Amino acid sequence: MPELPEVETSRRGIKPYILNKKVTDVIIRQKKLRWPIPAALKQQLIHQNIDKVERRGKYILLITQAGTVILHLGMSGSLRILNKSVNAEKHDHFDIVFSNNKILRLRDPRRFGAVLWTRKAPLKHKLLINLGPEPLNDEFTAQYLFDCSRNRKVAIKTFLMNSQIVVGVGNIYANESLFNAGINPKRLAHKISLARYEGLVSAIKDILKRAIEQGGTTLRDFTQQDGKPGYFQQTLLVYGRADQPCVSCGKTIKQIKQGQRSTFYCTHCQR
Repeated sequence: MPELPEVETSRRGIKPYILNKKVTDVIIRQKKLRWPIPAALKQQLIHQNIDKVERRGKYILLITQAGTVILHLGMSGSLRILNKSVNAEKHDHFDIVFSNNKILRLRDPRRFGAVLWTRKAPLKHKLLINLGPEPLNDEFTAQYLFDCSRNRKVAIKTFLMNSQIVVGVGNIYANESLFNAGINPKRLAHKISLARYEGLVSAIKDILKRAIEQGGTTLRDFTQQDGKPGYFQQTLLVYGRADQPCVSCGKTIKQIKQGQRSTFYCTHCQR
């Protein structure tokens, strides 16, 4: 599943091609995604200019005077900027056509993505209004996380992946951040000290920033028809490394299940 750095990379990739461009058509080939694409979207969006291309959590927001398109890539979705003449393929479900003869195309093989429309302030939408702070914003601090955790008798990894606490710390980055902070993913959130939350917040911010900076995705990657995102190949220290030696101590990386998600950690380095 695309996580926050991948979604941010996608936002940056498409923005130069669609910002301040006028929509001339909307093509819906498959309206049944995670939620049905609104029937009125085409009527609402045509002739509108894209004034802003923003991100909130894992949602990309295309903001116009009339309203906002809310995009989510789901489990397998990707966005592409292509010439209007490029034929759609099997999993290309949705296009926005622009006056410069470019299209923004959503490819989503598993159809867990979303294309929604709201005429209200987008951050008031029901999918966005209860989201926690962005992890790279100043409001996401150790004190904030410590205060939120005081009555949370859940494992710290589960706590971090709660989007009402903080958005965008998905499974991969929760695993990696906890390893970098030396915290056992099974430790209860309310038993972690403020000092250790200082290290954890620092690790989260550092890993996400590096993931975005090391994306290696050029604007050209978003103009290829193959639909394969140019996401970075980041070196992962624990995620996906079950039964391999820890890069720090050499002990074997352990894998367990938490909330139906795989957790990877070092029993020696993470306490």
